[in-house]
Amino acid sequence: MKQEELLINRILKGDTSSFSYFVDVYQDMALTIAFRICKNTQDAEDIVQNAFVKAFHNLHTFQASSKFSTWFYRIVYNTAINAMKERNLYDSRFVEYSSMIDNVSASSANSVSVLEEKERREIINRAIDSLPPSEAVVLTLYYVDDKPIKDIALIVGLTEANIKVRLHRARKKLKTLLENSIEIPKI
Repeated sequence: MKQEELLINRILKGDTSSFSYFVDVYQDMALTIAFRICKNTQDAEDIVQNAFVKAFHNLHTFQASSKFSTWFYRIVYNTAINAMKERNLYDSRFVEYSSMIDNVSASSANSVSVLEEKERREIINRAIDSLPPSEAVVLTLYYVDDKPIKDIALIVGLTEANIKVRLHRARKKLKTLLENSIEIPKI
């Protein structure tokens, strides 16, 4: 039995402190997903907190036939979409993309390359900011979290074919935006 399955069984038997493992492991990507949708750090934190509460209370419905991450990220995604619909704030753009590309080793790079990398990140951030949320989430899950298309389809509630189309569109749009990076508006 896998570690996560063992922890889930322990939680279901009353060891609620074991749930902290899931918070530690999945919090960062959950925040990234929520942030892509709501564009606000505080709202994203609230959404993720609500998603963890929902996951905890519905842990008994989790079926080990899928990965916990897939199940949980779907909860995060739906919680974020619903929160934005309730607040009437959901639109076609995302904010801040820095969490996706955040590992530059300053100790191994000189100052110039660090500045160049920072500038590249800023350009990518602005490009991702201008993509529709559905495409930015797919890119994030596929490239940052290394989720297979099958899992992404489960998370966002679409078919694998739809995910492939969104991924293709997002790549094309991102490429165009990056090629014309000077024209990307700051948000």
